Amino acid sequence: MERNFVLIVLYAALIAALGLVPQIMLMTGVPISAQSLGVMLCGTVLGARRGALAVLLFLALVALGLPLLAGGRGGIGVFAGVTIGYLIGFPIAAFVTGWITERLTRLPLALAAGIGAAVGGFLVLNLCGIPGMAWKLGKTLPEATLLITPFIPGDLIKAAVAGMVTAAIARARPQMVLSRKSA
Repeated sequence: MERNFVLIVLYAALIAALGLVPQIMLMTGVPISAQSLGVMLCGTVLGARRGALAVLLFLALVALGLPLLAGGRGGIGVFAGVTIGYLIGFPIAAFVTGWITERLTRLPLALAAGIGAAVGGFLVLNLCGIPGMAWKLGKTLPEATLLITPFIPGDLIKAAVAGMVTAAIARARPQMVLSRKSA
């Protein structure tokens, strides 16, 4: 129990730390940042439930006003901005990523985690984020979907990195990859 708590806090801090990596702001107002990699790693390493809890803790700290989002953003107001769908999608993405990683046990961990991260951290996250972005920008869903095309290569690279990092953690400290252990 205590170990789970520590890991949840640690991975919430990882998401925050990845927000310090310089972001690239697109004309849509949605930044390209490394924080979605943190969300993916929450799922691939901690598993579905713990990964979602780590992301929820991170979002709670952001809502309390801590400037933990990329670009030093924080406070309840960020949940009314163009990234609302992505913020709502963060814990869902971590859960789906972890759920898939937990179930693909017949595949090598790097591949299972990469697939989980691509489906959860890319597909599911965008399915949540695009409607919010469309709503806040006054665009149609197809128009908003076109706006995310610059993100696709980077997000797929992040999914591959999440798979490789998860496998590396498993090689160094197999007991730390909870997505491959029973809850």
